[in-house]
Amino acid sequence: MTDSKFHPALGVSNIKNHISIILSLEKVQYSTWAELFKVFAKSHKVLHHIISNGKAVASPSDEASKDQWETLDATVLGWIYITITNDLLKTIIEPDAIAMEAWNRLRDIFQDNKHSRAVSIEQEFSHTLMEDFSSATLKELSDQLRNVDSPVSNDRLVLQMVSGLTEAYNSIGTIIRQKDPLPLFNQARSMVILEEADLAKKAATASTGTVLVAAGSSPFSPPSANSFGYMQQQSRPVQGGNRGQNKKKGHRNNNNNSRGGGNGNGRGNNPANRLGSGGSTNQWQHPSWGGSQ
Repeated sequence: MTDSKFHPALGVSNIKNHISIILSLEKVQYSTWAELFKVFAKSHKVLHHIISNGKAVASPSDEASKDQWETLDATVLGWIYITITNDLLKTIIEPDAIAMEAWNRLRDIFQDNKHSRAVSIEQEFSHTLMEDFSSATLKELSDQLRNVDSPVSNDRLVLQMVSGLTEAYNSIGTIIRQKDPLPLFNQARSMVILEEADLAKKAATASTGTVLVAAGSSPFSPPSANSFGYMQQQSRPVQGGNRGQNKKKGHRNNNNNSRGGGNGNGRGNNPANRLGSGGSTNQWQHPSWGGSQ
């Protein structure tokens, strides 16, 4: 008979903090979920609400104890409902049900059609590659096979993991295969994880070296002659002579009306400089305000 004092099960605020697995039909984790649930229920003194041990379920006779028993049973029933998916909830929920009835309905759902479930999970397990899934996923599939009474041996689990490794892990895969006996799955998985960390470190070092080499060239290097238009203009040779040949900078040659100097070949009114090598007469050879010579 249940004591009328405050019960530890009533102090649980969020069952998901203790049972993190959400039971679903897609992922067959019933055995894992059930084991976690039973451990938690036992530690909070409510295991008898889901496991009868062959005895018929009966509520206490006195009113006070009966009220507490119903409260505890409703608490455990709430734990079950909270830790399963909505699809399962709709399947097992019944009016005025007790926790043990809901527990037994879930057991029947996952214990039926074991062979069909085993075939489906086995196919997925055999075609799992590490480039698509993590080793944790492979272990999860192994647990699902165990849940439908088709356990996977350690050797097969390790070999399946190694055979699914990509080319970058060939060396560590060879080391694992050559061990006799094969290491435990957790040990082999740790070896692969360390190899993965080492490869990632090497890739990061190589990437840093590339960045440093690229940063060695100055980002403010002078532009080429073709980068801007004025650079191209400065690189053209002066056909009619060099402006620098004038005796004095800024001296005007009245005889030639030219800003340049030297034998009348400056950038003045010389038609050859105005029009290029064609030498044709330019209508602006003599400015309208200067008059003709």
